[in-house]
Amino acid sequence: MSVNKNHKNVAVLMGGASAEREVSLVSGRAVASALKSVGFSVNEIDVGRDIGALARALEPKPDVVFNALHGRFGEDGAIQGVLNILGIPYTHSGLMASSIAMDKPMAKRLFAQAGIKVAPHVMAGRDDILHGRVMDPPYVIKPINEGSSVDVHIIHESISEPLSEQNWPYGENVMVEQFIPGRELTVAVMGDKPLAVTEITTGREFYDYDAKYTDGGSTHVLPADIEKDIYDEAMRLAQLAHDTLGCRGVSRADFRFDGKDIYILEVNTQPGMTPTSLVPEQAALVGIGFGELVTWMVEQAECDL
Repeated sequence: MSVNKNHKNVAVLMGGASAEREVSLVSGRAVASALKSVGFSVNEIDVGRDIGALARALEPKPDVVFNALHGRFGEDGAIQGVLNILGIPYTHSGLMASSIAMDKPMAKRLFAQAGIKVAPHVMAGRDDILHGRVMDPPYVIKPINEGSSVDVHIIHESISEPLSEQNWPYGENVMVEQFIPGRELTVAVMGDKPLAVTEITTGREFYDYDAKYTDGGSTHVLPADIEKDIYDEAMRLAQLAHDTLGCRGVSRADFRFDGKDIYILEVNTQPGMTPTSLVPEQAALVGIGFGELVTWMVEQAECDL
């Protein structure tokens, strides 16, 4: 079910209960402001974990939900399932694509089958990791289902410095993948069109949560200063990853380029949506303003019925 372009009532979901709550609030407020500026009637909803309260906040039903939630419960298929039950069209990917994208091991399996390079990786338990029985460093430890580099650690030599029994931030099992040195590239996809390639540079060890969201934490080089064949290949791979997961609307694929090969890190099905976020920056580069971008997203909203 797609939204009628004449419908004007949009509920913007933001906040949420994940580690990315504050970022979601910033995205949601920016989206709400832009939608109001182009003539939509907007209801801003700060989402908690009370589904009954959310259902009540969505009465009367809006024409569309703009899902500005990030992280668990908002980006992993959970809220998509609720909106499917309520029969309300929503922006971004549906339940299945959202849940698979957030499940790092499953997403990597599908990427590899599609011919997209992924870093060698294993699933490992806490005891094996703390005792150094996983793989030779350098390697990266990631939670299975978080975004925005939450609780990502790079291990260069010894596990004992950043992690211990006392400060273990994960569940029992995590993903461990080989660290790929090189350049950080990201590509936004808007439906069937990759927009541009941005190179992200940072003075930090890697593009972590603080680098993403702290003023001056990173620099966006747009368009990326890379060879045309590498640029074009990153664009192709981003669209392929989007299609492989069954994404819709807007997504963003993150890559590492080691000077020879491009490796996919992940696909973000709910990327940041402030005017200075990566996706709006790329849209602006190709002549799509922020108001036009969020309007297109509303018009592409669907419900899995």
